[in-house]
Amino acid sequence: MGTLFDEAAAAGTRTVVHLDRPFDIAPRAGTRWTITELAHLVRATAARLADAGVRPGDRVAIVKDNHWDYDLLGCAAVRLGAVPALLSAGLDTTDLVTLLERLRPAALVTTAALLTRCRDIATSAPAPLCITLDSHAPGAVHLAALDATRPCPPVRRPADEPLVIHHTSGTTGLPKLVIHSTRTLVDKLARFEAVRYPGIGVRPDDVLLNASAYAHGRTFCWTAVVLSVAPAEIVVLSGDDPDTADPLLRAHPPTVVEATPATFVRLRPLTTRLDTAFRRVRLYISTYDAVHPPALRAYLTASHHPRPLWMQGWGQTETGPLTFRFHTRRSALAPDAESTARLLGRPVPGRTRLRAVDPDTLRPVPRGRPGLLLVRTAALALGYVAEDERWNAKRVGEWWSTGDMGVLHRDGSVSVLDREVDSLPGMSCLRTEDALEQRLPQALECVVLGVPDGDPLPVVVTADGRLDPDAWKQAVYGLPSLRDPAVLTWDDVPRTGTGKVRRATLARRLTGAALAGTGRWT
Repeated sequence: MGTLFDEAAAAGTRTVVHLDRPFDIAPRAGTRWTITELAHLVRATAARLADAGVRPGDRVAIVKDNHWDYDLLGCAAVRLGAVPALLSAGLDTTDLVTLLERLRPAALVTTAALLTRCRDIATSAPAPLCITLDSHAPGAVHLAALDATRPCPPVRRPADEPLVIHHTSGTTGLPKLVIHSTRTLVDKLARFEAVRYPGIGVRPDDVLLNASAYAHGRTFCWTAVVLSVAPAEIVVLSGDDPDTADPLLRAHPPTVVEATPATFVRLRPLTTRLDTAFRRVRLYISTYDAVHPPALRAYLTASHHPRPLWMQGWGQTETGPLTFRFHTRRSALAPDAESTARLLGRPVPGRTRLRAVDPDTLRPVPRGRPGLLLVRTAALALGYVAEDERWNAKRVGEWWSTGDMGVLHRDGSVSVLDREVDSLPGMSCLRTEDALEQRLPQALECVVLGVPDGDPLPVVVTADGRLDPDAWKQAVYGLPSLRDPAVLTWDDVPRTGTGKVRRATLARRLTGAALAGTGRWT
C-alpha cells in the first residue's frame, strides 16, 4: 500500500480523479487529479511525516474531516513502515480519547479543533507528536510547514505484521480497534475483488463514484482495488448533501456507485430529478448496514441501463465481506421484496464458511432456525488493540462470532435478523424496519429498538420530525406489538462515522435503558 500509487503511475494508469472539494492535505491543489499527481502527493506526505519524526513501526493516528485523503495519509504512513490508525472525526470526543489511550500512537495527525477537543478532556497528551492539517496549534507542528522533499525509500513490513488499524462502527457501544495485515486485507480481500468478474468487474471505461466513510476499513481495501483495475474516472464525494453532489455527478455521470446506506438515503432526492445523475449506472454497491427496499427501488428505477444490478454485501470490519446478494429491478419491485430484504445471499465460495449456533450452548442449530452466526475466513483480522480478552472471547474453536443473529437456509443462503445485543425473542427488528419503511413513504428511516422491558420502541425519522397518526396506525397493522413511535429528524439521531444509527445511545436517550440482548458477542 505504501507504493500503490507509484506502481499505478509507473504502469501508465490514465484514471482521472474528481473531488467534491480539495483534499485536506492539499487544500490549494484543486479537485482534479491524475494518478501520477496522487503518487507525488503520497510521497510528499510521507516525506513530511518523516520530517516530523515518524519512524518504522510507529502507530500513526489519523483523525480528520471525511475525505479520501484518509487513505492517502494511510498509504504515506505505510510507506515509512509505520502503522496508520484511521479514526473517524464523527466519534464522540470521549470515545475518541478512549481509543487514543488504547492505541497509544507515536503521532496524531488531526485538525486544530479536534486536537483542542481531545486536550480538553484527556488526562494526558493524545500523542507525543501532534501534526495539524489546517492551521498551527500550540504544541503541534503544521503539516504544510514540514519538508516535502526529504528522501523516503519505502520500508516494506512482513505480510503478517500489522498493516493498518480501523475501528468498528460502534452502533452498540464503544468501537473496537481492528488490526489487519497485508495478507488479510490486501492478499485475501483486495486481490479477490480486483478480478474483472463478468457483469460486476470494473471496466476500463467505467466512471466510479464512491461516497463513503473514508476512515473505515472498506475504503482502504477499495483504494487498493481501484488503483489496480484502472477505471476511466473516479468521482469522490466527501459529503452527502444532494444539492452539492448533483453538479459534480451531472458533470461526470457514474456507471458504478458505491456508498454507505445512509448516504444512499441522503442522496435519494437526486433519483427523481429530471435527467437524473444516476442514469448511466449499471452497478450499485452497498456495504456497512441494511439497505431497505424503498431505496433499492428508487436507485434501480433511476438508472436508464437496461439491466442495472445492486450488489449488497454483508460483512464486518474484522472479516471483510462474508456474503453477497444481487438485486434487480424485478426483485426490488416484487411483491415479496419487503419480506426477503434481509436475505443476504450466500457465503463467498471457497473463501467463507458460516455456521448458526445456539447463543447459549454454542451447539449448531438446524437449517432454517435462528441462531448466532459464526464464520471461518482466511481474511479474519489479527485482533483488537488492547482488548485481547474480548477478541478471544469471540472465538469458538476455529470459528469466530459475528455477533449477528440470523438463519442459514437449506439452499446455503443466509438471512440476518438482528445484532445479538438488540435481538428480541420471536421477532426481527430489521424486518420490522423494512415493513415500516415500505408502508411510510414519508419516512427517511425507521429504527426499531429492542429494550429489556415491554414492547420495542420504533423511531421514525422524517424531514420535519412529524408523522401523521393515521398513517402510523395503517403502517403497524399486522406487525408485532410496538410502542408509540418517537418521531425525529435526521440530525436528531446519533450516528456513527458511516451514518449508522448508534442504537445503544439512542435507546438510552429515549428510554433510559440499554438494549435487550446480552451483549456477550459485541
